[in-house]
Amino acid sequence: MTTEPTQPSQPNDDAHWMALALAEARSAAEAGEVPVGAVLVRGGQLVATGRNAPVAQHDPSAHAEINALRAGAAALGNYRLDGCELFVTLEPCAMCAGAMLHSRLARVVFGAADPKTGAAGSVLDLFAEPRLNHRTQVQGGVLAAECSAVLQQFFQQRREAAREQAEPLRDDALRTPAERFDALRAYAFEPRYVQDLPSLNGWRMHYIDEGPRGAAEAACCICLHGPGEWGYFFRHLVGMPGLRTLVPDLIGFGKSDKPKREAAHQLEWHCQVVSEWLDRTAPAPVALVHSAAGAELAALLQAARPGFFTAVLLAPEGSEKVADAWRAPFPDRGYQAALRALGPLASSSGPSGSQAALLARQVRNAMGYSAP
Repeated sequence: MTTEPTQPSQPNDDAHWMALALAEARSAAEAGEVPVGAVLVRGGQLVATGRNAPVAQHDPSAHAEINALRAGAAALGNYRLDGCELFVTLEPCAMCAGAMLHSRLARVVFGAADPKTGAAGSVLDLFAEPRLNHRTQVQGGVLAAECSAVLQQFFQQRREAAREQAEPLRDDALRTPAERFDALRAYAFEPRYVQDLPSLNGWRMHYIDEGPRGAAEAACCICLHGPGEWGYFFRHLVGMPGLRTLVPDLIGFGKSDKPKREAAHQLEWHCQVVSEWLDRTAPAPVALVHSAAGAELAALLQAARPGFFTAVLLAPEGSEKVADAWRAPFPDRGYQAALRALGPLASSSGPSGSQAALLARQVRNAMGYSAP
């Protein structure tokens, strides 16, 4: 089949085609494949798409680019893809770069660079090899941040799954699936876990630790939620300038393990767990910030650790509607032993952004820090 000469896509079209490739990458991630997507374009028209599928196809060559090239060759009836452009979310490897050169592509556009296997300049540059008999124009960095983010999220989820396997769940507990929290806004913080504290009895507690670590740079506060809430209550306080925030999810709440028996949930026991966690995690001095629902637990903690907290502050309650956030940790009744033992789902939303900013200043002022 003879192909007519075509003009390459204009630069302002590149983002459009890369966005389609990103959609393919996300579909690959949903199927459990490394999220790389590709689209083949000719004369400003979409010819074919491809996504990573080596796992599903039991084929080490089934990269997104190869799948797009195969589909494009079938659609055009020619193994030569003269005048075609290929858009792919990740810098091609040596295998894919070789296939692109053999197919006589006019142009290759990629999103994120691949410092480990990239063959378009990162590890080597096959497209610049002067001894090869075809020249393909190459451009990288189109929607690079978006392409990188899809890959980073995928591998983060895989690391979390591997960590869960390494930290097995007790037979008498449940663990809320991570996807229950995916749609929540303003809570994309790095999850941390502890499971070996003496009072935890093998259950796993989730917590957040965000902000500068040096005592000279930032004040430090522990944020304590109450029954029916979890660390999401403090989402707007986390990340405030000049503040290190430590936010645990009590056992039975949030992203922590959910013991099935109501008898496990006593405020005195939760106080002991948090106190042991503070011994390991929190530097001195530290402030205690708690919700209204967490007032009783905060009082127990103060009594258990006299003189430990430089300041104690009550977090204000905003008016944002976050009922879905409070329901997220509890897919069904089996997860709700802590609610039955200690209290129902919360109705408050936690401090708003402006309230959190004021609270952060109050913490810093109470601990003798100047404005950040």
